[in-house]
Formats: sequence, C-alpha cells, structure tokens
Amino acid sequence: MTDIFDPAVAGCWMARGRPAHHAHAIAEAWRCFPDLPNDAPLDARMARTRERVQMLRPLHEAISLETELQRRAANFAFVERQIVQGSTDSRHATILHARDVHGYDWDAAYAYAEGQYAARAGWVSRPPSPPRSGQPDDRRLAYHQGFLDGGGQPDDVFDVARRSFVADRPEPMQTDSLQLARPLPSQWPSPTDVPPPVSWHRRLLLLGASELAEGTIGILAMLHERPGQEGATLLTIDKESGLQSLSIPTGPAAIDGVVLREQLRRGDYSDILIVADDAELARIDADANILPLARTMERTRNSVLQQRAQFRHWLARGRAFGDQFAAGHIRWSKMAAGLSGRLGDFTARYAGPAKPRGHRIVVEDANGGPAFGYRTALGRELHPEIVIGNKGHARSAMADLLRQYAASLRLG
Repeated sequence: MTDIFDPAVAGCWMARGRPAHHAHAIAEAWRCFPDLPNDAPLDARMARTRERVQMLRPLHEAISLETELQRRAANFAFVERQIVQGSTDSRHATILHARDVHGYDWDAAYAYAEGQYAARAGWVSRPPSPPRSGQPDDRRLAYHQGFLDGGGQPDDVFDVARRSFVADRPEPMQTDSLQLARPLPSQWPSPTDVPPPVSWHRRLLLLGASELAEGTIGILAMLHERPGQEGATLLTIDKESGLQSLSIPTGPAAIDGVVLREQLRRGDYSDILIVADDAELARIDADANILPLARTMERTRNSVLQQRAQFRHWLARGRAFGDQFAAGHIRWSKMAAGLSGRLGDFTARYAGPAKPRGHRIVVEDANGGPAFGYRTALGRELHPEIVIGNKGHARSAMADLLRQYAASLRLG
C-alpha cells in the first residue's frame, strides 16, 4: 500500500484487496471519466460522476453475483465439513440431498431440510415468509416439498396429531462432537483490541504457507515493523506437510516430530493467532492436539482488508521489553471535526493540520483540557500533542497515545 492513491491505477486497487479483474475495470472507469477540477461547474462534476457510476454498474452487478455464488459455495462446503467431522444433525445430509437430487441452491436446499425436519419432528408446517415483491419464492416451494417428503400431509386435519404421536424424540438443533474438549482452530474468534497485552516471547503465530509465499495480506511486512516481534514463535502451516517451525532454534520440524511438540509445550504461550486459508485450516484442525492451550486463541477471517485490520489489532497487543500500555477497547467516533477515540478518562482527537506541514493529534484528560503532567511507569514524560506526517496513520497514532496515557501516572 502506498500513501498516494490514484484511482486510475489498477495496482492501487489491488493493494487494497480488490481482485485483479475488478481493479482493472474500476481503474478503466476512472481513466475514461476522471474527476473534473474543483473549479468546474457543479452540474458538470455531478454529470461526470453519474457517467462513471453508469460505466461501473455492470461491474457492481457482477460483484453482487460473485458474492452470492461464493456465499452458496461456502455454505455447502461448511455442511460437507460438518458431515466429515461426524455431525449427527440429519439436516446436513438432507441439504446435500436437496442439492444433488432436486438441484436446489443453498436457500432452497436449507428450506427443504427445515421442512423435512419439521415433518419428522411432528411440528406444524411453517414455511418461510413470502417476499414483499410478490414474486415466486423458491424457498417456500422447497420447504413444502421437504415437508411432504418427511411424511407431512397438510390436507389431513389430524396430520399434526398423528405425526406428533409417532415421532421419535427430535435430535438437538446442533450437536457437537463429544471428543472435542476445546473449539477447533477454524472456530476461533477474530482478533480484537479487548484481550490484555502479552509479551512477544509468549506469543505464537501460525502463518499459512500460501501467505508466506505470496504475501497477499502482508503479514510479515507488518510484523517486522513492530519492536520486539523477534521474540515471538513463528510456525508455518502447509496443507500437505503440516506445521514447520520458522523461529525455533532447533530448525525445521514436521508436525509429527517430537522436537516441535515439546518446544510448544514448554513455550508457556498466552496468545495464539492463525492466519491461513481454508485448506490449511483444515490441516491444523486435524492436528489441533499439538497446539498448546492459551488464554487467547484467535484466527483471521473474511476479506484481505478485514484480515489486515484484525492482524493490526493483534500486533498492537504485543508488548516489547520495557513497554507499558493499557489494554481495553477504544471507543471511536467520527464527528465533523475529525476522528476521535476514548479509553478510560482520556480522549484523543484529530486537531487539524499543523504548520508548516503535518497533522496534529491532541490528548485530553477527564477535565477536558490537554493531558499535561502524566508520566510512564519508567518516568518518561508524555506530551499531549504530537504531529504526524500522514493523516492515514492518525488512527494507529491515536491508539498508541491513548494506551500510553491510560497506563500512565500523574505526579504533582
């Protein structure tokens, strides 16, 4: 990512997580219809914007279709994984049956499974609500078909009583495997700024081999910018060979090696993060017993931009030797005057441009004035106003200031 963003350059869009074919289409629209100068008539500038939006309309429709197809494929893949892991929920197999036999998409297949489950459990038929548009809804038709296939007879006045009498006790809505004593790594939550800070030597980072080779998210680049990060333990996950060490002095070791297992058990880790794709997560799920239990266990997920933001949360919680800063969730707000954040009794806000260049950030205490007189635990005086060169870094600079002030002491 660069500090200068040119919307007519496809690389700028790709650096912010856009796929290549989307990035080139967006950049082409900006080249064909660039913004007019600020001194141009307002009507002309608005017309130019409408022309660009009109050119991008097919792309937006294609993106919506791609997103929908990805959602359906991801949901079916999740059901398939549940079956492989031994799920006893009969609706999972029914969903795949509806897809393979009846040709239903995800929404209709799920409705079919719900209808069949309701019929076999002795429940009243309750199909999904019809759409407000008044158009035919495949979900209602699929639910009705599933209800019939499950033994339901809506035309029989004694249908519910008959099915309730003969129905076995329904299975639970969701059954977890009894052999799992802790959630699998693929089920871990995303990183936030809520967990407390942890020294880097007690942090374990599991990085997928695909990210290590391609650097799509930029994990290593962001990691190497943080002081003290060399103390963390770094492992790589390969979907074929499993875990390998990148930082343990004994050298590379496969996941079934005794050396790696013993090193992890002696590491006394408090914070574990996984950055991996679906195939790599499936491999680490299968070998999850090698990972130590820790107070905080997380994994990144969703888009590249979201994973970068989540990884920044994880980085910010790393504590180098001699660092003192507070944990906790920073409450952000975006007002007309600019960005502001609050942690404890302190508020950091954007105070406008500085002269001759740069941008001012000011920290205020509970009294509403500049936070003078505060020192770190080591005696270093904190200054309530700083100047940064790039406004895009204001959020991270404000977060660092707030955490230093929230952990500071006031003398005199």
